[in-house]
Amino acid sequence: MAMTDPIADMLTRIRNAGLAKHQKLDIPSSNLKVALGSVLKDLGYIKNCKVVTDDKQNVLRVYLKFDNDNQHVIHEIKRVSTPGRRVYVGTDEIPVVKNGLGNAILSTSKGVLHDAAAREAQVGGELLCTIW
Repeated sequence: MAMTDPIADMLTRIRNAGLAKHQKLDIPSSNLKVALGSVLKDLGYIKNCKVVTDDKQNVLRVYLKFDNDNQHVIHEIKRVSTPGRRVYVGTDEIPVVKNGLGNAILSTSKGVLHDAAAREAQVGGELLCTIW
């Protein structure tokens, strides 16, 4: 059966692996998932992500990050725009997540950016997810 929302699948795998205290997880790779993983790494929500090549489809290996109490650093990760209901925002409409404690991740014309970078570049786009 074909997967209708691979981004939601990626976010759910990260959420579930963090709750299960896994150190790493493998996700089927795509360019958008690699860009999203890179933004999560830049924001400090994951340790690292890299593409592992294999015979069929490349795999994105994500290394999760935990705090000193062995709690996952991602408290909540939520998909906003879905295939059935796309959510687009302009530069002035980019949401502030948890009064600035969290981040929104957007797919813009300048690539996948977090909210502060999108405001600085003065671009809007599709609101992929929120995280804190």
